[in-house]
Amino acid sequence: MSNALRHILITGGSGYIGSILTRTLLSEGFKVTVLDNFMYNQTSLLNCLEFETFEVVRGDCRDEQLVSELIKDADVVIPLAALVGAPLCDEDPLAARTINVEAVRSICRLLSPAQQLLFPVTNSGYGIGEKGVFCTEDSPLRPISLYGQTKVEAEKVVLERENSISFRLATAFGISPRMRLDLLVNDFVWRAVTDRSVTIFEGHFKRNYIHVRDVAGVFLHGIQNMESMRGKPYNVGLEDTNISKLELCTEIQKLVPSFVFLEAPIGEDPDKRDYIVSNQRILQTGFNPQWSLQEGIQELVKGYRILRNNLYSNV
Repeated sequence: MSNALRHILITGGSGYIGSILTRTLLSEGFKVTVLDNFMYNQTSLLNCLEFETFEVVRGDCRDEQLVSELIKDADVVIPLAALVGAPLCDEDPLAARTINVEAVRSICRLLSPAQQLLFPVTNSGYGIGEKGVFCTEDSPLRPISLYGQTKVEAEKVVLERENSISFRLATAFGISPRMRLDLLVNDFVWRAVTDRSVTIFEGHFKRNYIHVRDVAGVFLHGIQNMESMRGKPYNVGLEDTNISKLELCTEIQKLVPSFVFLEAPIGEDPDKRDYIVSNQRILQTGFNPQWSLQEGIQELVKGYRILRNNLYSNV
């Protein structure tokens, strides 16, 4: 089936990832319908209105009657709608469960076996890893935040149906029409450009990273290779970028020489994630990220010449 004949439903399609993914899929010839409640009053899909194959519906992903109507015409469903990040989930635990888990469970129940489902998960589900040991898709999941717990629970539901893929995404970075400054790389570069300094807690903690455009790219890759990839989770990150917060700051300093960073001798980071990740499974399917960390930092530095306020975060 050609792309032009395939219809994709994206819930939460106006968010940080969704606003990039929606236009990517439209540009590839797919018909795309976005369901979103526009909770941040974002206008990030205005650049998609030129496509006749684009439809947008304002509504709640927990509205089962609405979702069931939209699903009827979809070949592929991508549930991006979520309360994303530990602080946001902690603010409203009930919404975190109903949006991040129950809405996904409802979608899985409504889908026919022939309909495809691609689902984003955070690789923060690995929690605190063993020092020097790479987390693979077979590593135990030990989420340490409510956000991580909800995504891990939803992934289990998704992978119980045959025609599904889950992507365990590394910490995303880069410019998006629905910008977020509360993501680690985006935040540190913002501080480097605007404040010229940052104080780091537990700077040795490591994690993996991936550019938001490569996140969109892996969803396209999954749609195009569903037959060979379905039924499995895939880590998605830069294989050469399992780095600590201090190492990240050093990379930023290469492009912003005036940036000064200090590690606090006491105090704790409320985000306890500390792990390194293997992305070999997704690489073996033929997917290759196009954006390096350095290219993303350079993009952010340019972007922050435009963005002059701190409204772009989830909390």
